[in-house]
Amino acid sequence: MVDVALDDDVAVITIDRPHARNAIAPATMDELDTAIDAVAGAKALVIRGAGDRAFVSGGDLKELSAVRTEDDAAAMARRMRQVCDRLASFPAPVIAALNGHAFGGGAEVAVAADIRVAADDIKIGFTQVTLAIMPAWGGAERLAALIGRGRALMLAGAGTVLDAAEAYRIGLVDQVLPRATFEQGWRALARSLANDSAREIKRVTAGAATPEEATQAFARLWAADAHWAAAERVMNRGK
Repeated sequence: MVDVALDDDVAVITIDRPHARNAIAPATMDELDTAIDAVAGAKALVIRGAGDRAFVSGGDLKELSAVRTEDDAAAMARRMRQVCDRLASFPAPVIAALNGHAFGGGAEVAVAADIRVAADDIKIGFTQVTLAIMPAWGGAERLAALIGRGRALMLAGAGTVLDAAEAYRIGLVDQVLPRATFEQGWRALARSLANDSAREIKRVTAGAATPEEATQAFARLWAADAHWAAAERVMNRGK
């Protein structure tokens, strides 16, 4: 099951499959697509797993065991890659709240987000090699973009599992929070990013805007009422 919750401008998508440690089954892929449609207007999006044991533990091997041929495997990979691509291209900032371990396909979902926030006791690893396969949902390419091609090859090629501190050190995770304050922390971050400025900054930093488009985005924000209201507060501070 995939749940959707809206808190003002922040949308939260939760993968809730406790019997499978939030693993991705074919039906989950469809539910994620529907969930992304449902939060189209959000100014910030969080994707998380239910509970505190797993973010996403990968693909649901029991359900995916029916996929036996190359053609069927390719179709499955394209299906979930399309979901991850939708997360990566979502117009607003996307946060992966790593409430638990992210292994295999779970790590691929995590790197489809713009920002990864992890509880300090989680582990993350591109462990597909332990099943004699490779990342298929765009995760290898996104991992290389995050930490460099050589390091990505070492980690994914060996199936190395990292703790939160090491993942933060190499840039795979952007923020590590104590378990006790993890929920409040990712929610506070999401609220801080739920604004039009962050949306435009995402577009520019993703390379989706030309220099002229970036200039025009700044100009729109400058001319907007929200900018002048904020400027007035700053100029009047201390009076």
